[in-house]
Amino acid sequence: MRFGDGMEVLVTGGAGFLGSSLVRTLERHGFTKESIRVPRSRDLDLRRWEDCVTAVQDVDLVIHLAAKVGGIGYNMANPGSLFYDNAIMGIQLMEAARQASVEKFVAVGTICAYPKFTPVPFREEDLWEGYPEETNAPYGLAKKMLLVQAQAYRQQYGFNAIYLLPVNLYGPGDNFDPASSHVIPALIKKFVEAVETGAESVEVWGTGAASREFLYVDDAAEGIALAAERYDRPDPVNLGAGFEITIRDLATLIADLTGFTGEIVWDTAKPDGQPRRCLDVSRAEREFGFRAKTGFEDGLRTTIEWYRNERV
Repeated sequence: MRFGDGMEVLVTGGAGFLGSSLVRTLERHGFTKESIRVPRSRDLDLRRWEDCVTAVQDVDLVIHLAAKVGGIGYNMANPGSLFYDNAIMGIQLMEAARQASVEKFVAVGTICAYPKFTPVPFREEDLWEGYPEETNAPYGLAKKMLLVQAQAYRQQYGFNAIYLLPVNLYGPGDNFDPASSHVIPALIKKFVEAVETGAESVEVWGTGAASREFLYVDDAAEGIALAAERYDRPDPVNLGAGFEITIRDLATLIADLTGFTGEIVWDTAKPDGQPRRCLDVSRAEREFGFRAKTGFEDGLRTTIEWYRNERV
């Protein structure tokens, strides 16, 4: 679709970590502040059908980011609510958008939808080749159902819905709450605090052997905006940076960047999660010209600096 004057866009989750970056990105792509709707959960609860209907009224484009998310510990403690909340929000919102004749719907899924032992690099064609990693399967499957819905609605109704699969995100504005944060903010918080207190060691979950890929939040926002503007096919698309790092190497790197010189202690009784994550990102570049631009160490430095400033 062509972004233009008078177009109204709804960004669910638009006040969150990724959403805030996406709103700024959409403004750079030509939207005005007034044309970007960002519903707040205190005003509209997307688990309620009536609120979904209200949210999509007189909207041309919906970008659905709103999600209930967390790290491994949070996922293990809340599998039921993670499944229900994420599934019901997305399913109802897409149906409401279809009924309201919204021109395009962008569903933002999760890397957790991939099978536990997906061959590396993850190709979109491998998405259905097995069951997701157990600790995040309820969340991953709930978000994966939006791909099924998007493809079914395109087939039956001609509804223009697309599905994106961003890898683990990081950057300024991330969630640093230890009860629900992901690995990068959790490690930054631990190492920064260890430096401040003079701690001699920092404990990290797992063995460190698992690998992950990370995408800087502003790069992810650019990828979503480009897909919203240029991509209109049923096939899912990975959004990533195309590199892989083990959690052990990640912890060492963040320790170095924060100035921590003590010992890293691995709690091997805790789960590693999915063994490896690294995406084939060629489809995104081929279909809508997206390529991540932020170097990983540069992005980490910016995130660490932001977190330190926020603490002050």
